[in-house]
Amino acid sequence: MVQVAAIQFASQPSADSNLHLASQKIADAASRGAQVICLQELFTSRYFCQSEDHACFELAEPVPGPTTEQLGQLASRHEIVIVAGLFESRAAGLFHNSAVVIDADGSLAGVYRKMHIPDDPFFYEKFYFTPGDLGFCVFDTAYGKIGVCICWDQWFPEAARLTTMQGADILVYPTAIGWLDADREAFGASQLSAWQTMMRSHAIANGVFLVAPNRVGREDNILFWGSSLVCDPYGRRLAQASRQDDGTIIAACDLTNIETARTHWPFLRDRRIDAYDGLNKRWLDD
Repeated sequence: MVQVAAIQFASQPSADSNLHLASQKIADAASRGAQVICLQELFTSRYFCQSEDHACFELAEPVPGPTTEQLGQLASRHEIVIVAGLFESRAAGLFHNSAVVIDADGSLAGVYRKMHIPDDPFFYEKFYFTPGDLGFCVFDTAYGKIGVCICWDQWFPEAARLTTMQGADILVYPTAIGWLDADREAFGASQLSAWQTMMRSHAIANGVFLVAPNRVGREDNILFWGSSLVCDPYGRRLAQASRQDDGTIIAACDLTNIETARTHWPFLRDRRIDAYDGLNKRWLDD
């Protein structure tokens, strides 16, 4: 049994404030028994991708770097695994939307770089981030094999499948998703439902546990809808956070249920791997 936590909070203006707040919430979750603790996408800052501003590149930091060092100290002190989204500065002019996995001994288990980069109104991520070049990754930790994707990756079944196929027990999706004011009244409920449906479907189709820590609160043009959740391999919500408030959810994940789910719903067994060549094309011509 692994106790998994997702932390959501309204981001503060400064990186120091966000890191301090996250550290307090991580320590609290650990005191409540959490063993794998997951933070939201780009957790050290507000969601700056709402505009194209060269000054925002100053928010980036190296990996490993100051934030991973502090998270490593927390992980070691509490014997926990931490998954956290960061703005990675890789080299001069080269940046990634990344997530780090810190193992329970404080070491850096690995880095995932967001593969799918959106470019929508107020989500201008292509201005800032180079697409990931590490592929889909799974990290072997003290509490199981953790696969990580990030936010926009969540809409692509291929990403969840390829991560699962490397042995993931738990899929984690650090997220920053919410409503634009112009869309909320007409589409708000359906957008939130679609997001939750995708999260649950990845858990079901792949027979894994899934954790999605999201932002909460208003940041300029976006009202982040929180609702962070943990799902089991049947898509059942083991825990779900508020739409409006900071919070930490913790769920007990019995990893032996993965075997049960996959033998009763043998989707991996019945995949027609001889028939999927077309997936490496953009579109199939008539």
